[in-house]
Order: sequence, then C-alpha cells, then structure tokens
Amino acid sequence: MTDDSDDRTSTGVAGLDEVLGGGLIPGRSYMLRGRPGTGKSLLALAYLIDGVERGEDCLFVALEETEADIRRNAAAVGLDIDGIAVLDLTPDSSAFTDDETYAVFDPGTVEERSLTDAITERVRELEPTRVVIDPMTQLRYLAPDEYQLRKQILALTSFLEQVGATLVFTTQATSTHSDEDFQFMADGVIELGDTGSGRTVSVPKFRGSGTRSGTHTLRIRDSGLSVYPELEPSHHHRPFASESIPSGIPEFDEQLHGGIERGTVSIISGPTGVGKTTTGAQFMKEAAGRGERSAIYLFEEDERTFLERCTAVNIPVDRMVERETLSIEEIEALEYTPQEFANTVRTDVEESDTQLVMIDGINGYELSIRGDEHTFRSELHRLCRYLKNMGVTVVLIEEVATVTGDFQATEGEISYLADNIVFLRYIEMDGELRKVVGVLKKRTSDFQRSLREFEITQHGIKIGDPLTGLRGILRGTPEQPGE
Repeated sequence: MTDDSDDRTSTGVAGLDEVLGGGLIPGRSYMLRGRPGTGKSLLALAYLIDGVERGEDCLFVALEETEADIRRNAAAVGLDIDGIAVLDLTPDSSAFTDDETYAVFDPGTVEERSLTDAITERVRELEPTRVVIDPMTQLRYLAPDEYQLRKQILALTSFLEQVGATLVFTTQATSTHSDEDFQFMADGVIELGDTGSGRTVSVPKFRGSGTRSGTHTLRIRDSGLSVYPELEPSHHHRPFASESIPSGIPEFDEQLHGGIERGTVSIISGPTGVGKTTTGAQFMKEAAGRGERSAIYLFEEDERTFLERCTAVNIPVDRMVERETLSIEEIEALEYTPQEFANTVRTDVEESDTQLVMIDGINGYELSIRGDEHTFRSELHRLCRYLKNMGVTVVLIEEVATVTGDFQATEGEISYLADNIVFLRYIEMDGELRKVVGVLKKRTSDFQRSLREFEITQHGIKIGDPLTGLRGILRGTPEQPGE
C-alpha cells in the first residue's frame, strides 16, 4: 500500500489516516456506518475540526441531533467545534401536527426538495472544503421510493464533488431499513463497531487506494478520539548490526556461546519465583552500560515491586531510569487491546530508539487478547516480527505451572516464536530446594548443553560450574547414576 498522504485530506485522527494510507481522497464521498454509540458523529466532527485547524471552511449538516446537542456532546470528549458552521435541519416542536407525526418527513411533500435546496444553498454561500451530513439515512423519510432516494443522494454527492468538497456522511440502520444501499453510493465505507473488548474501526471499501486490512482499535476519551491500527510487520524495517549481546555474567554467556543475538526473540521460562524477570533485567543492565535504551512492560507486577527487587540484587534500575536508558511501563492487561499495546511499543522503538524490549510476562499479555489461543499467538507473532525487523532484541518472560516433575519449557505453543529459549528450574538436592539454568534452543549458533546451578544474591546473579555426574535434574530430583 503506497502512502500518498500529500494528496489526501486528513480525517483528524492520525491512526485512521494510517489505516487509509494517508487520509481521504479529496472531492469524494465517504460513509461512516455503525450502531448507535459507536462514535460516528464524533469522528465526523474530528474530521471537520482538523479542517478548521488548517484554515478551511467546514460545514456540519444536522438532520437528527440539534446544534445544541451536538455542541454539548462534542464538549464532553474535549472537541472544540466553535469554528464549524452548523446547518441545523432537525424538526422542532412546530413540526408536529395534531396527530403527533413529523410533517417535515411526510413522503410526497415538497420537503425533500426544500431540505436538499437548503444544503446546496448553504454550500454555495460558505464554499466549504469539508462537509458532514449526519445522518444521511434521514433522507429516506423524505423520498417517495428507493429510486428517488438514490437519485437525490447521487445528485447531492455529485454537486459537492463539483464544488470541491469532500463529503463524510453517517448512516443509521433500523430494524426495518438497512443502510446497505448507501454503501453503493459512497466512494469509501468506514465501519465502526463495539465489541466486548471495546470499539473498533475497519474499512471494507475504499475506491482509488489500498487500505490497512483488519479490525483496528478505536478509543474515545476526554482528550478526543484515537485509532490504533493493526500492526503490519512487513511495513517496518531498520538496518542493524548482527552481533551477540552478553548478559554480563561470564558463566551464563558461556552457556549461550557469547550471549543472545541482536534482533532475536528469547523466551526465559520457569515456575514462579525462580528468577526469570531478574535474569531478563540483567540484559537490560548490560545494555545500559553500552548506552542503549531498553523498555520493560510489566503485565504481572507493579513498578514499585520491580524496582525494589532489582535494587536488592544490585541491578540499578532507578539510575537507569534517571539516565533514560530504561523505561518501565506498568500495563493493566484488561484495559489494553493488542493494537494499543503494539502502538505503545512502536512509539518506544521509533521515537526513543529503544534497542531491547522485555515483556513480563506472556501470561499477562494473553489476558489483553480477546479471542482464542490462535488470536493470542497471531498478535504476539505480529509484535515479535515487527521488533525483529526493527533490529530490537526481544525478551519474553513466561511462567510455567510445573515446579518440579515432568519438564516443560514453555506453554501456549509459542516456542516457535523464539530464537533462543532459556529455562530456569527448581530441583531438590540434599533436602534443599535449589535452582538450575539451562539453554534449550539457540537458532543462530551452538550453545552449551550442560545445566548450571543458579543463585540470586544481594550482589547479583551467580551461576556455578556445569552440573556433572547427575541424572534426573529436569525432573527436579537429581540422582547419581546407579542409585
């Protein structure tokens, strides 16, 4: 998909412009559809506000909500529409007849022509470059039949195209009337939805250009509207040097034959409390010593606890944060969509030149993905592929349920994502609970296959010599051969 944003009209929402390949094509008509409450009118207003900020004349044609309601609803989400001309064509109390029907919407009267005449007259007066009609489906009640409705709308859109205006219109489907027929009269369709995990936006139709496929996240906050596009890794690349990144622990780097490679994905797995996060933080400590920036996203513990734990084992994360070689973000998994989280990571990588990203942990990240296991794996795959393309080293922390017993390196069938797998394990030896560390997989080089005892002290991580002369270590109960 090419980005010809210089020839586009912005929607006023940066993420939506990205989905559309730069924005709307000027002089065309676009349909916003979706159930009530999905944000159609607010998105249409954001489009006009962007025009006002660029010094353009903009017109909002109100056919359902009064101007007072529109201004009140816009203010509630931080939208300032003072610079927008509003043509209020909603029926007022005088439009009621004795039998309490809207005379203005009586089919077969001259009101259809009067309304469209009012629109064209105001357009000629104002000469706007951007026009919104909200909702266009209200014209259905003025037309005697579908043929006349289609004819009237095509005439209106043709007129707006001739005067150089880009039209955005909303539609409102009912139980008796679909809005499917309006799609054929638009050059593009932007569909808003509201699922169990939040609001969404997709683009099923867009004449004259490709668009970003998929279902994207739409957020409506007090500060306005935001769209977070589905991440497409193939659109992102950055050159980087292929080199080993050491942990700074000689024995551990010996196991890894020098460290992990830049631009690879590593999984550090193990049961609760074994030291997975501390091991990952060790790589960030070494990165800071090289002047590189890292980012950690905490899904399973709060920032204060993480800072205290790292400080207690001689990993100075507080100084790293002060020197801006580390950013720590505490993620509330259930409040994020995959697209929102990916956008957060992209910002860290592309605006702050982050070189190492750690996600702690995968189980918490999975909670933010609504859907089945395939959806979870697909979203994590997208994110990891993007980071690899950008030369970012990725560390994923995964908790496994088993403490001892049958060995299990990872869960959730995600091991295929990993270039490197490091596992930590509890074992029982001489009546004591101890820890071991091993390397199960290293895609880009060989690695040491022996296990080593692993200990976390106040001075940092200590790793012993290879454990020899024992069997059953991975079951958690090592024994001498012949016992």
